[in-house]
Amino acid sequence: MRPARSVASTLITVAPTGAESAKADVPALPTTPEELVETAVACERAGAALIHIHVRDREHRPTLDPVLLKEAVDGVREATDLVVQLSTGGAVTDPLDQRLTVLDADPDSCSLTCGTTNFGDGVFLNPWGFMVDLYRQAQEREVVPEFELFELGHVHALRRLIDECGLPYGGRVHVDFVTGVPGAMPGTPQALLAGVAMLPPEVTSWSATGIGRAHLPIVAAALSSGGHLRVGMEDNLMYARGRAVVHNSELVARAAELATLMQRPPMSTTEAREALAVKDRRTR
Repeated sequence: MRPARSVASTLITVAPTGAESAKADVPALPTTPEELVETAVACERAGAALIHIHVRDREHRPTLDPVLLKEAVDGVREATDLVVQLSTGGAVTDPLDQRLTVLDADPDSCSLTCGTTNFGDGVFLNPWGFMVDLYRQAQEREVVPEFELFELGHVHALRRLIDECGLPYGGRVHVDFVTGVPGAMPGTPQALLAGVAMLPPEVTSWSATGIGRAHLPIVAAALSSGGHLRVGMEDNLMYARGRAVVHNSELVARAAELATLMQRPPMSTTEAREALAVKDRRTR
């Protein structure tokens, strides 16, 4: 396995909503524009530097409505200095052509999943042609992609993408291992570190996500191996055994505390923008 890179601080990403949990089942889930902005402000204060956004409609259902996507980007950008990242995955039922329109909302960053994967009872479809189209559109629009890796095979697909399309806008390559999804890579330190060992040399930073019970083991493994963290109610609804998450900022604050104990305190938003080579779209 390659040695961990020397990292002085930790990029904490918050994924506050996702597309899987229903508001009726999880009332604390931020699904309205007002709730999203309030969450973003609180999570920035707690130590997050990047927010990964899924949007819901007025009935709290997942949507890729361009007006609502733009409203979310503008609202968070006006209220915080967080790096604003939009999911291009949407829900597993969203058509590929509609997922490509997410970049019209002018985010700082976008997710780019490096392959198709089983996703619970569904299939998260990311065929090669779609991946290339999304990558090239992101390059043209100067949007920084975050390469999401659900499987070890996705690491190989990232290698192929870089070979075919070159480096992303800004020249940095940041990836996120999403572990613990039913049917995909298990949420274990062993699986995570196997993926890290396979990363192409062009990768400049990596983070990790542990779904559900994998949350804390993956946090610990990532921090001890030079990686960064993604936390939030998209991935984990339980703070501890028998105790539900009340607010996304709780998960961010705990991640920030653990990172600080490991002498890798949370990155500021300024440091995160520099590390990811994000284009500054702020107007205030």
